[in-house]
Amino acid sequence: MPVSGVTALQAVRDQGHLQAGQSVLVIGASGGVGSFAVQIANALGGQVTGVASAAKLDFVRALGADDVIDYTVSDLAQDGRRYDLVLDIGGNRPLATLRRLLTPRGTLVFVGGEGGGPITGGLGRQAAALVISPFVHRRLGSFWVAKSNTADLDTLSTMIEDGAVTPAVDRVCTLADLPDAICDLEAGTVRGKIVAAI
Repeated sequence: MPVSGVTALQAVRDQGHLQAGQSVLVIGASGGVGSFAVQIANALGGQVTGVASAAKLDFVRALGADDVIDYTVSDLAQDGRRYDLVLDIGGNRPLATLRRLLTPRGTLVFVGGEGGGPITGGLGRQAAALVISPFVHRRLGSFWVAKSNTADLDTLSTMIEDGAVTPAVDRVCTLADLPDAICDLEAGTVRGKIVAAI
């Protein structure tokens, strides 16, 4: 909760400035941050569409997504839908594609970096968004690192106590099971988070 939950809360509320009734696209909706983001956006009144693989679509619906998209069969840029807020947690779509998903005044928020690069260190799309953003109406990306703080932890605790948010735990494993858990994480079969019991 202090890492994934706070990251999702700050991405949706503080960086995305989500207002009730706005449309939200969560790319990477079935992961640790994504599972929180879907629920938080829903709790704040957003109309949430979650992007995940076919095997995880029911899980994303159960989190509260109003609609789901299987990224293995749907081309997000070609379906014509536009969103007020796009959270890119998946980290691999070109900036031009993400821009086409936004409404004219939409906001794009990157959560995390992508696989590196000698110059940008994995922040190439974010750097490009920063350069382009002053010249377009859309808000494109932001450089920020989520920071745990008491107020946000209290907000999340209240959301959990009220039943608006439930931490998504794929499974609890022992330290001996961690190698298999990491393999499952790398294979993309984990829903939410894996908890290691020490």
